[in-house]
Amino acid sequence: MEGKMTTIEAGEVNRLRKNSLGVGAITFMVISAAAPLTAVAGGTPLGMLMGNGVGFAGTYLIVTLLLLLFAVGYVAMSRHIGNAGAFYAYAARGVGGLAGGATALIAILSYNAMQIGVMGLLGAATAGLFAGWGVTLPWWVWSFIAIAIVAVLGYRQVDLSAKILTVLVLAEYVVVLILDLTILKTGGDSGLSAAPFSWSQITSGAPAIAILFCFAAFIGFEATTIYAEEARDPKVTIPRATYFSVVLIGVFYMVTAWLMAVGAGVDKLLPDLQGLQDPTTFLFGLSDRYAGTLLTHAMSILFVSSLFAGVLAFHNAVARYIYVAGREKLLPQTIGVTHSAHQSPHVASVIQTVLAALVVGLFAVLGLDPVLALFSWLTNVATLGVIVMMAVASLAVVMYFRANPSAQENALKTTILPGLTFIAFVIIIYLIVINFGSLSGAAGFLGVFLPALVLIAAVVGLLLASALRSRDPAAFERLGQPLSD
Repeated sequence: MEGKMTTIEAGEVNRLRKNSLGVGAITFMVISAAAPLTAVAGGTPLGMLMGNGVGFAGTYLIVTLLLLLFAVGYVAMSRHIGNAGAFYAYAARGVGGLAGGATALIAILSYNAMQIGVMGLLGAATAGLFAGWGVTLPWWVWSFIAIAIVAVLGYRQVDLSAKILTVLVLAEYVVVLILDLTILKTGGDSGLSAAPFSWSQITSGAPAIAILFCFAAFIGFEATTIYAEEARDPKVTIPRATYFSVVLIGVFYMVTAWLMAVGAGVDKLLPDLQGLQDPTTFLFGLSDRYAGTLLTHAMSILFVSSLFAGVLAFHNAVARYIYVAGREKLLPQTIGVTHSAHQSPHVASVIQTVLAALVVGLFAVLGLDPVLALFSWLTNVATLGVIVMMAVASLAVVMYFRANPSAQENALKTTILPGLTFIAFVIIIYLIVINFGSLSGAAGFLGVFLPALVLIAAVVGLLLASALRSRDPAAFERLGQPLSD
């Protein structure tokens, strides 16, 4: 490992559109990927039901603190590695080119799985919404319409996507905060209670499953570094956007989960959830009870827009990983080019669109459920893959700064905290793998095959990196390097 950071000359590569995103734009891009309304309406009730019930809000607090610790090393690395490959670039510069190749393919798999999986839920939710208005179409029709719209936006300039996502995410926050405030004002079912933050409640039921649901709700926040090449003053913008994202998402989830428990009643929460045919209707029931049907109708519409915002944000993330892999010769170089006018990764964007259409089409032809199969199976694969990449990134931070002592970062940021989060993520990976069937509803062979996809992607990436080392040693040595101005 070289002691001094080297760069690729700007003229040698296709460039993404520089100076197009500020702190606010990047923050909203990654918050929209976390899909806040989707998380509190879908993931939180299921996490309460399958996990630790009332203690779910306290679990959000623990996961938020862990991710803040992870962010310390993550943003320290971002000041030295400004590459749209993010996790892949960190792995390549910290652990080595082979690890970089493995991480690149895990990233492409994970963000594709998340984007395509959410397409299933988006199709089902949109079909249900329009059926209430007298328009009855199969779920996959709505999924294909969404794929087409995302294709157009992903092909164009990234700041257009950012503007659309900002509006959608703000609307999501507004409707949930209105409900939160009405529950807070009335005192909920039987008064405000701190029980959701007590250790006995946090450790009740199945806390491991609760932790996994909480992590799944955060997926997307880590994508701040993907936009490093397009950010204004990235050494300032990326760290701020990362911390803002974790804190904003974490506090929002924690407070809302607490008020959902208070709104139902601490003693009544689990019985109420167990009595629902579809637990994801729980938040809408609270809205009817405390805020009225008008807010519930608005929330139903914004639930669909939340899912759309998520698929658009994940599409942008996937496209950038595919683009960088092509630009740096892991994949064919024809993929690693940007549009002459929009400076968007247009070829990579088209590839992601085609993959989404093929997988959605396959699930439609086979008659598989868009929520219980497409959404559940693929998003759990994605969650596993992203946490694996977080573990690799934590290790990469430690190794990079040990090899580059002149980087002038203190040991707490570069060794102690990344080391602790690496251990924590390894434990969480183990919990996901052993609980994968319960989490995803994938039984038998699928319960083994689906999580194994992450390992398969890593092996493919390792082989691609090894082939690049043999074919072009200089290109292999440059994997993950930041671009010069």
